Amino acid sequence: MTDSEYLTRAEAVLAAIERASDDIDADIEFERTGNVLTLEFENKTKIIVNLQPPMHEIWIAAKAGGFHFKFVDGEWRDTRSGQEFFTALSQYASQQAGEPVEFRE
Repeated sequence: MTDSEYLTRAEAVLAAIERASDDIDADIEFERTGNVLTLEFENKTKIIVNLQPPMHEIWIAAKAGGFHFKFVDGEWRDTRSGQEFFTALSQYASQQAGEPVEFRE
């Protein structure tokens, strides 16, 4: 994948997360600064999603840990577990929000 393709795909992920905020009932504040999107929950915990252009990855930092995702076979997949990005983000956000939260592309 070229750098340009990576940026197009990765930016689409951040945009999808921002769009999803309208459909989420949980109290989550979203703040984006450049390639970093911070989700802050009512209990003041945070999830940080950031782009890593040199590695062509998207990283998530959550209470559950740090996770790296690469674009594989048309989806962003965790480099260790193989879990799909939006499924993983929904799981981590639900844990931190204390209620179901679902993100989709």
